[in-house]
Amino acid sequence: MSGGSGRNSEDGVAVREAVLEDGEAIRAVHRESILGLGPAAYDDEQVAAWAAGCADADYAAGIEGEEPFLVATDGDEIVGFGSLSVGPPEDYAADVDCEVTGVYVHPADAGQGVGSRLLAALEERAREAGVSRLGLTASANAVGFYESRGYERVRAYRHEFSAARSTGVTGRVVEMKRRF
Repeated sequence: MSGGSGRNSEDGVAVREAVLEDGEAIRAVHRESILGLGPAAYDDEQVAAWAAGCADADYAAGIEGEEPFLVATDGDEIVGFGSLSVGPPEDYAADVDCEVTGVYVHPADAGQGVGSRLLAALEERAREAGVSRLGLTASANAVGFYESRGYERVRAYRHEFSAARSTGVTGRVVEMKRRF
C-alpha cells in the first residue's frame, strides 16, 4: 500500500549517502515530518517551535561531515533522512557509544517502512564502527517506533524545541538505548 502521496511502497525505497544537492529537500522533509507527525504528541505551540529550527538548520555540515548522513529516496524524491554521531553523546544517562541524531520521514510515507530502512542502515554503520551500545533521544510521537525495533526507554525529560532559536518552548522527549 502506498502513502498518501501516491508513492511506491517500501520496495521502491532506496537508502544512500546524502549529497549537498539534497539539502533543501532534506529541510522540506524535516519540516513536513514535524508538522505532519508531531501533533500526535505535542500541541500547536510545541510543533511550531520544533519546526522553527528547520529554517536555519545546517544540513550541509552534516552532509559534508565524516559521520553517516543518509537519505531515503523513492525514485528521484527524498522521502526521509537519518543521521548518526559516532562517539559517546554528552548528557546521556545511559552508557552508549554512539547516537542516532535523527530519523525523519515525510508524513505521506510514514508507516511504509522508510524509517525502518533508514534506522537499519544507520545501525549497520554503527556496527561497522565497532559500536555495541547505541542511544537516541526520541520525540514522544516516535517512542513506539523505536521500541518496536528493540530500543529501551532510559528516561523521559523536558527538552527545549529549537533551543538555538531560544524558543523557550519545551516538550517531553525520551532517551532510549539499544545493545547489538
